[in-house]
Amino acid sequence: MNCIHPTPDEPGFATSEMLYIDPAACVDCGACVSACPVGAIAPDGRLDAKQLPFVEINASFYPERPEGEKVPPTSKLAPVIPAAQVRARRRPLTVAVVGSGPAAMYAADELLTQHGVRVNVFEKLPTPYGLVRAGVAPDHQNTKRVTRLFDRVTGHRRFRFYLNVEVGRHLSHADLLAHHHAVMYAVGAPDDRRLEIEGMGMAGTGTATELVAWINGHPDFADLPVDLSHERVVIVGNGNVALDVARVLTANPDDLARTDISDRALAAFRASAVREVVVAARRGPAQSAFTLPELVGLTGSSDVVLSAADQELVAADLAAATDPLTKRKLEILSTLVDDSAPPHNSGDPRIRLAYRLTPNRVLGHHRVTGVEFAVTGTGELCRLDAGLLLTSIGYRGMPIRDLPFDEATAVVPNDGGRVVDPDSGAPVPGAYVAGWIKRGPSGFIGTNKSCSLQTVQALVADFNAGKLSDPAAEPEALAKLVHARQPDAVDARGWRAIDAAEIARGGADGRPRNKFTEVADMLAAAAAAEPAPPPRRGLLDRLLG
Repeated sequence: MNCIHPTPDEPGFATSEMLYIDPAACVDCGACVSACPVGAIAPDGRLDAKQLPFVEINASFYPERPEGEKVPPTSKLAPVIPAAQVRARRRPLTVAVVGSGPAAMYAADELLTQHGVRVNVFEKLPTPYGLVRAGVAPDHQNTKRVTRLFDRVTGHRRFRFYLNVEVGRHLSHADLLAHHHAVMYAVGAPDDRRLEIEGMGMAGTGTATELVAWINGHPDFADLPVDLSHERVVIVGNGNVALDVARVLTANPDDLARTDISDRALAAFRASAVREVVVAARRGPAQSAFTLPELVGLTGSSDVVLSAADQELVAADLAAATDPLTKRKLEILSTLVDDSAPPHNSGDPRIRLAYRLTPNRVLGHHRVTGVEFAVTGTGELCRLDAGLLLTSIGYRGMPIRDLPFDEATAVVPNDGGRVVDPDSGAPVPGAYVAGWIKRGPSGFIGTNKSCSLQTVQALVADFNAGKLSDPAAEPEALAKLVHARQPDAVDARGWRAIDAAEIARGGADGRPRNKFTEVADMLAAAAAAEPAPPPRRGLLDRLLG
């Protein structure tokens, strides 16, 4: 019906903070409600109080139309992937996908729509789905529901998981090319951008990303030392991750106990002394990095305040704002009370958004005791006492062995997903990228769908043009190689056993799951998986007994 905008081919899609349903074009068919993998679409008559602001936000996206004007129900069909043609004596297209986050799984989904295409996904952890599992805040369970779509993909008969297998350690890029027509890297941007000021690195400093991974039970961060014994936490940076962390740090532990938060994090939150989380930004309110939906969600669930000085900044920015999205954010900020007002609930911690504060140095000797800021644009200094300092100032991709890498942009050089040699501009045969390692750390989970589609289109076109060499090894040789290099590799059955065990562990406490945080425990659960059924015997075998 062409009623959801912006579409992938419209300006602003890549930077849009949300999608909008055109009320004039919508015919209430409900198709989008059932299709949305995270249940993000709901009839306006069924919104709760926290969701009501989105009615006005959605309506404001569309211009006023003359009364009686009809919107044609024209359909913008999604781009069609050219069929992967199998020429004489050529094997069906076989693709290795490195990584198992949203970009990887969307790519696998697109590839498997092709007749005969086979997809093998490699992931260094025994559990899949990347940031959906380890990077989404535990109180955003609806967002994590996208894994239901991914689970359907993993059940495809031409899909294979090779979990607990690290490319670059157990297998090389050359190994993968020997067994596949192409290798697609969808490994994200796993490294945090670091704040280079005096005192960073001492006890009590870290990154918001690391804290989220600890909260989610990521095995690499299960033992992260997190001290919540001080009444204040400072977060430098005010993007969505910063707001997620602030919200969780000030949430009621009883509410978190109904999520998939790790046991260790939940115990720390129950003992927490934190009364305030300050989210500090270098620039002013008009340049806030968080998205409008995130701000609406935060102010609807948490006690959020501003200082009197920051309220004046908001008022000044609002008076000068012309961009509708910026203006809407500022309007919400203008409704926040100042930090001298009594809290909504005297026993609840609060979140303070702070502006024009440039971090200067970390205070303390062996452990952080506070942060010194310079007021941006002035020579004035101010200090905030704190027992924990987290930075949330962006991400960087990491170099991939045997592929070119652009240190300035922290991505693999590419043209529409085709990896290219930075000197000659020529494509690197058989190498492709999708997701953040392709375009940089921008967009949201859903943005990876169109990003992966573009890469898949390029890959299939190259296969059809005869630009991809057939694998040198026989198909059955891959599993033998993997298990020779990594005997503890986990397949889809092993993952389903881990998944079922975690859900069972959480069920007794009314939680969606209770995650394993140790690799050994994951492998033990995977080993308990039901054995694979024997291969079906052909007619001649049955006749011969």
